[in-house]
Amino acid sequence: MKPATTLSIDQRLRLLRLERPAVLPMVVDTDTFNEVDDQFALCFALLSSRARVEAIYAAPFFNALSQGPEDGMEKSYLEIFRLLDRLPQVAPPPVYKGSRQYMTGPDAPVQSPAAQDLILRARAHTPEDPLYVVTLGCPVNVASAILLAPDILDRIVVVWLGGQPLDWYTADEFNLSQDLYASSVLFDSGAALVLLPTCQVTDHLTVTLPELDYYLGRSTPIGEYLTGVVQGYRNHFHGGEVWSKVIWDIVAVAWCVMPEAVPTRLAPAPILQPDKRYSLDFTRHLIREAYAVQRDDIFREVYRLLGSPRL
Repeated sequence: MKPATTLSIDQRLRLLRLERPAVLPMVVDTDTFNEVDDQFALCFALLSSRARVEAIYAAPFFNALSQGPEDGMEKSYLEIFRLLDRLPQVAPPPVYKGSRQYMTGPDAPVQSPAAQDLILRARAHTPEDPLYVVTLGCPVNVASAILLAPDILDRIVVVWLGGQPLDWYTADEFNLSQDLYASSVLFDSGAALVLLPTCQVTDHLTVTLPELDYYLGRSTPIGEYLTGVVQGYRNHFHGGEVWSKVIWDIVAVAWCVMPEAVPTRLAPAPILQPDKRYSLDFTRHLIREAYAVQRDDIFREVYRLLGSPRL
């Protein structure tokens, strides 16, 4: 697998975009049915006064919960509406279906309603007022939009939960590995990128059912739904034993709306190898990489926004 085509933007402007404004215009790209964390993250974004969600995109996934990427995308699309139905206080943004397949090569974008909408929305923004693309799954929708319309690169900031820390022995992780070509586009295109790795960073965002029952329980329709989703996941995959669950994706929204809880550092964009390892070239353009999370601060804000009677 050769690297994706390099599409560069000015380094000074890229670094400027990696600083965030007070209120973020964003789109959320989510494989919502894949696990239980996207549901929390999407609600977090929709309920936060520091975010303005312009659109939601359904991303593909393929694991035990789907029959293939297209089925995963379709299930995610339906799950998005189940969440919106339980958030009557939120004016629902438009929802678009994403890619039905993964990229077949480094320069082979996949057309989808989500990719086309992202192109149109990004072009409506400016380098001084970029669109934040909060990417919670396989990045094929976002990578495809970049390849189809390279002119949007100076109008977007991609905030992606994917991969591992840059000094880790492997880059292998579910979101990244679903489509290595799409993941490479994020690293090679020169996009302003905030990388939120899993091991030793977002995997600290664990929660237990007793905690969810205490803070959410049956207090609101959305709180009851989210608690039930986690309960169902435990029963299905873990037989109901004592257990905690990582709610990975809330970190992507947290970086946007409470960045003090997600410290980052500048690092050169890695080169993703076919064996799912990173190569580092310190002459490459810079990205932001998260290296820690403030777990309690993030969950406290999530529970507050979800209407917890305990806060």
